Amino acid sequence: MEANTRRVALTAVAPVAWGANYFVTHAFLPADHPLYGAALRALPAGLVLLAWCRRRPHGAWWGRSAVLGLLNVSVFFVLVFAASQLLPTSVASTVMAVSPLVMMLAAWLLVAERPSSAHLAGAVVGLGGVSLMLLGGADGISVPGVLASAAAVLVSSFGHILAKRWNTGAGAGTATGTGAAEAGGAGVLASTAWQLTAGGLLLLPVAVVVEGAPPPVSPSAFLAFCYVALVATALAFSVWFAGLRRLPAGTVGLIGLLNPVTGVLLGTVVAGEVLTGRQLGGLALVLVGVALGRPTAGTRPDRRLPTGTPAAPAAPHPGVRSGPGSGRST
Repeated sequence: MEANTRRVALTAVAPVAWGANYFVTHAFLPADHPLYGAALRALPAGLVLLAWCRRRPHGAWWGRSAVLGLLNVSVFFVLVFAASQLLPTSVASTVMAVSPLVMMLAAWLLVAERPSSAHLAGAVVGLGGVSLMLLGGADGISVPGVLASAAAVLVSSFGHILAKRWNTGAGAGTATGTGAAEAGGAGVLASTAWQLTAGGLLLLPVAVVVEGAPPPVSPSAFLAFCYVALVATALAFSVWFAGLRRLPAGTVGLIGLLNPVTGVLLGTVVAGEVLTGRQLGGLALVLVGVALGRPTAGTRPDRRLPTGTPAAPAAPHPGVRSGPGSGRST
């Protein structure tokens, strides 16, 4: 139970950082350069993690890194950047809170991880809280902004569960030896570095073609980019994927509800957005939803591999690097 509590607390760093990211993006980054904004968020973060872990992709992970980079980074970051500029901080972050239900469905389909009744109840309660928060939100909500947030939910939920599948070896078939190692996990830090780097490299030439020269960066924008790249991306994605590897997807999805809580509170305290009584009630329901999905002692993901499929070999702890200096953890 103590280990589960530590994993939940560490995983919670990610949605809190992402909730703050909406405000930082909306307040300090250039609004008319979403492609550069996404590329400058992903590529520096990926290179920092790559320098830390000093591992290259191997075998199937070259293609997997490109696919995950496209879904979890290139497309997702552009959609989030657009939503952050088109919507108030509170609304942009709360739309993303439908992701627990979407993530549970994706986990059921991709890794045969059936959601528990507690996870489903937490998702429904949390979604009720989100609905209250949106109904009591700011006037003039941008429809394109809401659509961008909804698309980000779909893309990220699928991409995150796909990363979980490939990192844990679920559905790896009957591979053995080296093939099994390539089909299974690559290590959370390494695979996060690869997909962030791949996503940033995919975004950069598109940004040059579509948006032309890079935007001028003021000192405040530079500091904002540092936060976005290092905290809301490198750190947040590392702990998020580590949580997905060790905890049920339903639990991790419900922890993600802390994203709108952070976004709403920051929008109210820092950006001066009005917090209504309806939104306060919604916040309370969101927190209840997170509590309902907390893992208990002995909790294990309900994953059922296809008949005749051997279990994947045990992967190293997600925070430990292999090779020289492997004694250091994230």
